[in-house]
Amino acid sequence: MRIIKSLLWIVLVLFISAATARDLPDKTRTPGVANPNVTQDNIKQTVCVSGWTKTIRPATSYTNKLKLEQIKEYGYKDTNPKNYEEDHLISLQLGGHPTDPKNLWPQPYNQQCGARIKDVVETRLKRLMCDGKLSLVEAQKAIATNWVAAYRTYVNREGCPALEDDQ
Repeated sequence: MRIIKSLLWIVLVLFISAATARDLPDKTRTPGVANPNVTQDNIKQTVCVSGWTKTIRPATSYTNKLKLEQIKEYGYKDTNPKNYEEDHLISLQLGGHPTDPKNLWPQPYNQQCGARIKDVVETRLKRLMCDGKLSLVEAQKAIATNWVAAYRTYVNREGCPALEDDQ
């Protein structure tokens, strides 16, 4: 019985990993990079200040060019850049590096755990961090390691909502 339970657990873990793998960036290309100018000691003067991210957000000319390059690198079949957000894995509001290509990737919009859903967990983690309930490093690790798992932990344990077309 113990062996069967162990096998079922392994199958469940593999199923969840496979289901979310397409929602996550390639860890080699996009491991996530923190902004060295944001520290736990200065979050109240940086990321926790409303509008602060606007002061460091890269120009769209930079991110649009990078998006086109990365769509090719990632080997996406859909090459229409309008279907992707050039997203910071560690978001700017969590102290992510604004321009390092290893913190940016073309995240598809049209998938269950797409770009707009990731925005929700980013904001939740920022609130927890700015309220002192989560450290900067903990928030960065949660989002960079597996943002879908972070969504389940901090937003909805059921996971990402279904796409409107799927309902």
